[in-house]
This record gives sequence, C-alpha cells and structure tokens, in this order.
Amino acid sequence: MRACAVPTDTLPLFEKNTIRTNKATRYFRISRVATHTLIGLFVVTLIFPVGTKYLKLGLIKWWCKHLLSIFNVSVITLGNSPPSYKTACNNMIIANHISWVDIHAINSILPLTFLAKSDIKSWPVFGYLASKGNVLFIERGKRHHATRIVDITTRNLKVGDNLCLFPEGTTTDGTVIMPFKGSVIQSAIDAQSTIWPVAIRYPRADGSINTEVAYAGDTTMAQSIQQLLLQKNPVIELHFMSPIFTAELADQDKNRRDLTLHIQSLITKKLAL
Repeated sequence: MRACAVPTDTLPLFEKNTIRTNKATRYFRISRVATHTLIGLFVVTLIFPVGTKYLKLGLIKWWCKHLLSIFNVSVITLGNSPPSYKTACNNMIIANHISWVDIHAINSILPLTFLAKSDIKSWPVFGYLASKGNVLFIERGKRHHATRIVDITTRNLKVGDNLCLFPEGTTTDGTVIMPFKGSVIQSAIDAQSTIWPVAIRYPRADGSINTEVAYAGDTTMAQSIQQLLLQKNPVIELHFMSPIFTAELADQDKNRRDLTLHIQSLITKKLAL
C-alpha cells in the first residue's frame, strides 16, 4: 500500500463543511487497509480456486464490507433492495459511476460480477485482486471485443450469474450524468434478465454532493485513497429503483436504445441532476 504514502498537503483543499481526520487516524486506517489487503490476497490465491460459488460470493461481500468499515464509509441503501446473493440469479445492476468505492459498496449488498476497463488489471495489488475476483475486463473502443463481451455476459446471465454495469464508461464527480452506452445492456435483453437501476450519490451532512470522494478526471488512485482517508465519515447512498423485467419488454417493442435512455432518465431524475 505504498500508494497511500502521498503527502496530504499535495491534495486539493477540502471544502469547509468536510470534517477531516487527524494524522493518527489516517495512519491507523492505512495499517488496517494493508492488513486487510493481505487477507484478500490470501483468500483469492488459496481459497478461491477450490471454493464453491456461494463461498466466494460470501467472502467478496465480507471483504468489501470490512474494507468500507476501515475507511469508516457508511453505506445507506434506499428503495427496492435486491434479493440475497444466495437466491438472486440473472440480475443486472446498472448504475452511475463516481468512485472505486461504488464497487465495494454494491458488493457489500449484493456481490456481483463487474464489467471494468482493462487498464484496471495494471493496478498494483488491487488489479490482481480484481482479476482473481468477479471481474470481466472490457477493452474500450474495440468493436469486436464489445461483441465478444455481449456474448460472454449473455451466457453468464443465462446460467444465473449477477452482473453490474456502469454504462457511462467513465467516472464523474457526482454532479453530472454522462450519456449511457447501451451495447452490453443487450445482454440483459437477450438473457431476459431483471435489471436494477441504481442511483449512486455521496452526500455531505448539509445535503450537498461530496465531490472529494470522486475518483474522476485527473485524480490518481493514490490521491483518491488519500482523499477518502482524510474524511471522517464519508457516506454513500445506493438508491435501488424498481426492477425492470426485460422478459416483459418484448411485447412492448422496447429496443436496447429505448431501454438505455429510460434507465439513464430514471437515474438522472432520482439524483435530481
């Protein structure tokens, strides 16, 4: 976890209503993150190769939930909560994307297979954990690879897996929604999956948007981790909206583009952006 050793005075100044941690708290958190990361490496290297599907999902949920507790992140779920990972099958969560924290927050509620950019594989330690965990890597801009990903995700959904898609294709600071890319949403239609639109928001105590949590723009992973360490009790809200049953859409002649725009509209409206 050498990336955490970036001096805090090199980071952007926090807004006045952001409560900062003291240095002792930050170093204590760093030590706990390092230990928890080593535990994760042990789990994915020795247990995952021989573990059952539900054992691995349970361990992912536990690991992500504990990681968030180390950073003192409060996860608030609102709306229509998804079923337990022990009974859920053939579901696709579609959400806006703000930070790497999004992934752990969703996994702490319902452990999923995530679709992620291929450059994540190059991240120190966390890239290895992602490659050994439930992650399908996407090479952006390659049409033939996009077609292959749609085929793979369709097969995974049909056999009962649960997936998460961030269709913006990038992260934002939480104050805007980027246009949704709908190619992979075709998988949910082909597999007749249940889609769960999820609106993600990081609020401050005064109700404004906590943009310092965002891993977006020119922010590096090291800076993102430091900015989270600096916050005393960051909060993430997961607004689960009513599920969309794609099997019922065939009769309504709703194509992929219409469905993508509809989901984007739902999330945008929920976040009041």
